[in-house]
Amino acid sequence: MAEPALACERLSVTYGTRTVLDEVTFALPHGSALALVGPNGAGKSTLIKTAVGLVEHSGAIRVLGRHPPHSRRQVAYVPQADTLDATFPVTASEVVLMGRYRAIGWLRRPGRRDREIAAAALERVGLAARAKDRFGTLSMGQRQRVLLARAIAAEPRLLLLDESFNGVDSASQESILETLSSLRAGGATIVIATHDLGLARRACDLACLLRTTVRAFGSATQVLEPQGVYQAMAS
Repeated sequence: MAEPALACERLSVTYGTRTVLDEVTFALPHGSALALVGPNGAGKSTLIKTAVGLVEHSGAIRVLGRHPPHSRRQVAYVPQADTLDATFPVTASEVVLMGRYRAIGWLRRPGRRDREIAAAALERVGLAARAKDRFGTLSMGQRQRVLLARAIAAEPRLLLLDESFNGVDSASQESILETLSSLRAGGATIVIATHDLGLARRACDLACLLRTTVRAFGSATQVLEPQGVYQAMAS
């Protein structure tokens, strides 16, 4: 039996004296889409960053059957667009091409195939016509789609999105959702950190209610029932 795409066992993270994650335990099957739901400060971003290998922790976390640092080439992380410097002088296509560097190495120049993959990724998010535009001149929704294209160009088996729909217009949201559905159909596993219950129900088949620890985990239809969410988060 193959190991889960993402598995946590008594995973805990502390910042100083503050416990951010407390004995988080769950297993995410390959090919699924998980909504990581909770209020601000619930630990959603910390869990995602731990999966990428950016946060020290106790307990265990396995990503694609390996420790996070050993699985990075098969994992892509999509942050919020407003956390990046919009004044940095790069085009949309150059941002997407950055997704290829883990595959080719930082000291090598991207080749023809890498550029083709990046162009195809921009096409998938509907921004091929904006490839030469400066990243900072794009709308917030378009920037978020460029960051998703960068993740697609990495050809990941596991895709992690950290509140990536915040501030995104409805047209961009639909484009991103369609792209995520296509990636999942191709075998990718997806984790979306969000506080939007409607979005979580649309995009995911599984849900995890997180508030420092796991309050509920299971079918998105059942876990995200409003009354159940209220009771789980209030307890």
